[in-house]
Amino acid sequence: MTSSRRGRSTALSSLAAVVGSAATSYALSRLCRRMAPTVREPWERINHAGRPVTLLEGPSWVGGALAGVAAGAAASRVARSSTGSSAAPGVVVAVAAGALGALDDLAGGTSDKGLKGHLGALSRGEVTTGAVKIVGLGVTGLLGASLVDVIRPTRPGVLATLVGGAVVAGAANAVNLFDLRPGRALKVTVAAGLPLVGGVPAAAAVGSSLGVVRDDLRATSMLGDTGANAAGALIGLALVDRTGLVGRAAALVGLIGLTLASERISFTRVIEAHPVLRRLDEWGREHR
Repeated sequence: MTSSRRGRSTALSSLAAVVGSAATSYALSRLCRRMAPTVREPWERINHAGRPVTLLEGPSWVGGALAGVAAGAAASRVARSSTGSSAAPGVVVAVAAGALGALDDLAGGTSDKGLKGHLGALSRGEVTTGAVKIVGLGVTGLLGASLVDVIRPTRPGVLATLVGGAVVAGAANAVNLFDLRPGRALKVTVAAGLPLVGGVPAAAAVGSSLGVVRDDLRATSMLGDTGANAAGALIGLALVDRTGLVGRAAALVGLIGLTLASERISFTRVIEAHPVLRRLDEWGREHR
């Protein structure tokens, strides 16, 4: 395939992923609001400002991302008139990370939070949903990285795959750390995904975020663990797809640093203390 044709194929698949995911996540979020109260009730929460929000944005985001991954892979096959790119890594990662997040959203407690809290509970012989999620995201990341590396023309090696799995898991956790204020986690997802949007996973993550951002900024819904974990995992997968061992190792160091920092400092306080970060964080929100 010539470079120009490959470029057209990449552009077409990315566009299909963005449009397909945005349209689907938006439609699903509208549908969720029309569900019976008995269905919506388990997903209802009170946010930081004391207002009711729904976590059904998370399943809507995951559904949109899946549609985007499928649309992008289909467009790639059409453009190349061959097998094109595989949707399997993106589908596996989005479904698994979303399901693990849903477990925490629906059955998780509030007594043990963060990596330190869940590991502390394990040391006392208590298995929290967060601990299950930590292990599950590790397995999910390894499976996703393995699927990506298997279909690459040049396989990067076992060590690179292991590091890639850790990157996917770490990114899934990282986005969740920012889901504390309206629109923040979605802005982080879009900002991290745009440089990688030439790949279908990142394009699907960006598109699905755009589809649900309106209600999130209005503080009537939020991603929850379901959407935030899936969003981060797809961004991590996109990075793994574009890098080798060195790039993955650098990303993993950054993610570890971010996770450890979250145990000691408040990201919200840091953002509010810096004018530029505060303006970006508040951009688009409806203040009541």
